[in-house]
Amino acid sequence: MDHAAEIRAFLTSRRAKISPQQAELPAYGNRRVPGLRRSEVAQLAGISVEYYSRLERGNLSGVSGQVLDALTRALRLSQDDRTHLEDLARTAGPGSRRRRRPATATVRPNVRRLLDSMTGPAFVLNGRGDVLAANALGRALYAPMIEAARGATPNHARFVFLDPRSHQFWGDWERAADDLVALLHAQAGRDPYDKDLTDLIGELSTRSDEFRTRWAGHDVRQYHQGAKPIHHPVVGTLHLTYESLELPADGLILFAYGAEPGSDSEDALRILASWAADHDPDPAGHPHR
Repeated sequence: MDHAAEIRAFLTSRRAKISPQQAELPAYGNRRVPGLRRSEVAQLAGISVEYYSRLERGNLSGVSGQVLDALTRALRLSQDDRTHLEDLARTAGPGSRRRRRPATATVRPNVRRLLDSMTGPAFVLNGRGDVLAANALGRALYAPMIEAARGATPNHARFVFLDPRSHQFWGDWERAADDLVALLHAQAGRDPYDKDLTDLIGELSTRSDEFRTRWAGHDVRQYHQGAKPIHHPVVGTLHLTYESLELPADGLILFAYGAEPGSDSEDALRILASWAADHDPDPAGHPHR
């Protein structure tokens, strides 16, 4: 992945979203591009045009926190945008390939026992969206994704963009697609030298117009909690909430779903748990066969 090109595209996309009127600047002259000019961003940030141009060309190495603060204000960055900019600056520095501890490829026994102790669907994911482990109810919930993987490690993005069944499975497919691309962009900022991530993005860009269009938007987000509608082929539509928790020692994420107490979705999860007792593809806890 071209790290300088990623920085350039991200900063360019952010200033394209802000009009001079929004920035309370006079709009004069013919504007060939949407949003702010480089000179206007530099003015708002209180830095020279030459310095900002250097940053936008992809050279964030050594940039100070004060400058990042100024860019955050000038470009009206969200918290997730700011975090992504900090990640891009950190990974632009010398030795960044060595500083980041890679995520583990396996799930520790203690984490697997934690998964199995959880009553709702629960999973362990990496930053690429690979499902590395799941409890029995999680495997039942994600049965269509596991089946689509055909024995390989299930991956959220491959399922969403390369398998037509995902349009039925995710109750709001457009949102699911937007969320996944934003998460992959954020992960690319944290770890731009992850070859598996680079290969995944290349594969999706080649095979999916929907992915390629979204990737060009350079939106980034993190999702620690929220809600998702899922249409399961066995129990129908479920409206589930989710929480995610980082596992810092492993570089992985624990992700769990739940349902509102007393709701139809809670009843559906109970039915799915009964179904899972007879249809679990892997009682050992691996999400793939």
